[in-house]
Amino acid sequence: MNLHGVRAIYGFEMARTRRTLMQSIVSPVVSTSLYFIVFGAAIGSRIPQVGGVSYGAFIVPGLIMLSLLTQSISNASFGIFFPRFTGTIYEILSAPISAIEIVLSYVGAAATKSIVLGLIILATAGLFVPLRVEHPVWMLVFLVLTAVTFSLVGFIIGIWADNFEKLQVVPLLIITPLTFLGGSFYSIDMLPPVWQTVALFNPVVYLISGFRWSFYGHADVSLAFSLGMTGLFLAASLAVVAWIFKTGYRLKA
Repeated sequence: MNLHGVRAIYGFEMARTRRTLMQSIVSPVVSTSLYFIVFGAAIGSRIPQVGGVSYGAFIVPGLIMLSLLTQSISNASFGIFFPRFTGTIYEILSAPISAIEIVLSYVGAAATKSIVLGLIILATAGLFVPLRVEHPVWMLVFLVLTAVTFSLVGFIIGIWADNFEKLQVVPLLIITPLTFLGGSFYSIDMLPPVWQTVALFNPVVYLISGFRWSFYGHADVSLAFSLGMTGLFLAASLAVVAWIFKTGYRLKA
């Protein structure tokens, strides 16, 4: 393991976050705080409890997951796309560092940023609504697994995209709608039976459900199923990344 190479890439990516602190940390936290104010305070006061907790507290796990998914993809996709855009990717590929170490560096940095952001949003949420975390260990497990999985997805998008516009296509047109429709602001038990069945085809439902269970012990699907689906996404992402480095897809051309 070339720890020096891993540390160099990881440190560079983390330094980029410090240089763009407003965009990387402050902006997502402020945006999420507005959700707490509008949905938690203004609208939440008119909605009865959901699953035994106030509506404002109920939406906290969904909002954290929304930021976690989008930021994980954004951080990882831009991190690997920029070297491709500038041509420095060839220096990385020719350096004495393996594909595993490259992925570990970029994905690790993106996941670290997302986890820190998620924890900051969690702390910020406590200023607006009463919170409790019944299973803190499981909360961290879901936080880390989700951040790593979607950082891998972002890494794949960053290699696939050939311009800056394509970097935004998947997060804006696929991930964000799926998250909004995946129970961020409601329990799927509140939907009519037909739409409950349709919602179960949304993979984000399982991520939000498991994460919300770690807070309040309430979930739309079982914990085991949520973990299984998260593990499946992680395995599929790793398989695609392995294929990319094996074939050189959009790396060597």
